[in-house]
Amino acid sequence: MEAVADLASFDEIHRRFAEHGQEHVFRFWDRLDPARQVRLLAQAARIDLDALERRFAATRELARPGRRHLEPADIVRLPAHGGSPETFERAARLGSDLLAAGRVAVMVVAGGQGTRLGFSGPKGTFPIGPVSGRSLFQAQAQKIRAMTRRYGRSIPWYIMTSPATDRETKQFFESNEYFELSRKDVFFFEQPTVPAVDFEGRLILEAPDRIFESPNGHGGSIPALVDSGAVADMRARGVDTLFYYQVDNPLVRIEDPAYLGLHAEVAAEMSCKVVPKRDPDEKMGVVALVDGRLGIVEYTELEDRYRHARTPAGDLLFWAGNIAVHIFDLAFIERVAERADELLPYHASAKKIPYVDPEGRRVEPDEPTGLKFERFVFDALPAASRARVVEANREEEYAPVKNATGADSPQTAREALDRLYRRWLREAGIEELEAGLWVEIDHAFANGPEDLRARGIRSIAEAGAGIRVGPRGRR
Repeated sequence: MEAVADLASFDEIHRRFAEHGQEHVFRFWDRLDPARQVRLLAQAARIDLDALERRFAATRELARPGRRHLEPADIVRLPAHGGSPETFERAARLGSDLLAAGRVAVMVVAGGQGTRLGFSGPKGTFPIGPVSGRSLFQAQAQKIRAMTRRYGRSIPWYIMTSPATDRETKQFFESNEYFELSRKDVFFFEQPTVPAVDFEGRLILEAPDRIFESPNGHGGSIPALVDSGAVADMRARGVDTLFYYQVDNPLVRIEDPAYLGLHAEVAAEMSCKVVPKRDPDEKMGVVALVDGRLGIVEYTELEDRYRHARTPAGDLLFWAGNIAVHIFDLAFIERVAERADELLPYHASAKKIPYVDPEGRRVEPDEPTGLKFERFVFDALPAASRARVVEANREEEYAPVKNATGADSPQTAREALDRLYRRWLREAGIEELEAGLWVEIDHAFANGPEDLRARGIRSIAEAGAGIRVGPRGRR
């Protein structure tokens, strides 16, 4: 018991849990050896039961129908949809200046595992390259190397892991020699975890000596950036702007100069990219004015009256689907982190959470057994004094890898990559490929058709390993 004497005694912790109706956490106590008792007691000692009860009650209020009123938001549309080409050109020049001045850093949320893809390991290590099998992390590292070369400045990369992915992610970078990036420019930090509860608000044991906990959502990234020292590291580098994305989107256009410029020209504190939803039921949050302030409503909380609302022309009224590509001002991150409990509320979702039966045996359920709590990073948006929403081209910037098969799967993502690379080749005047082949371009070699033209390449063969071609089919 000495190992946890500084936290509290067993009697004190047991009494506190009993007062909150959570004493079942210790029902296997007498069966545990001393080491496992210490482990359970240490975990229990750091759980704030008052906060847990507030969280459980608050998430029910968040899900209450009729709680919010939505109106369409102002969005910077692409030229193809009525936007101004001059606006994007002017913004691209401004964004390029920010990159050349070393004022921009990149952050990726990479705490998830590839379980839903049938893959063992962190999702960022998943092989996505149509020909090479390069991982999501490698493809993103190639893009950062391309930007570093183009702007002549190192671009720091902040990678948020979770307890489930941290060790494997770091080992993956080590074994791949950081994908030719400087180690001093790659900063790993972990997001916190929070306990889940059953549908009555009771903590769930996933083992006789362990309370089930899960990562606290991408919204946990904001306080974690401050607590980990990542923001201080950015400040020391002269960075004041952070480009944020999620690891499962291989089409993400990292540090898009026009997007950065559109954010900077209005001194926005937070910006977000959107694409038109395919249909009302696509699993994407929507950008809207929520009770008069710019915000994003997650698809699980979007009421049908808004989900299916149409314009007189028959288009979706709330069409702007959030693709989780944001820009933050660092001062805004610091301000939100200080008020995280107020500005980043927890949301609950029903999940299949493993538990132990009365004999202490682990059960993997087939149906949801409880609620996981998550913070959403986009809940910070209403707190921004100035914000910008920018439309993106789905074909060029959004192809998430979320499902093993069907929509938003590795296959659809590889097809999207192949289409993008073929367009680059066409625009650069390089020969067309037959339909039965995959094509893949190393982003560090060419990060767009302009790079291909600058290299003076007339054929794929001249590119060497920079452009790969292989037989089409499932990997």
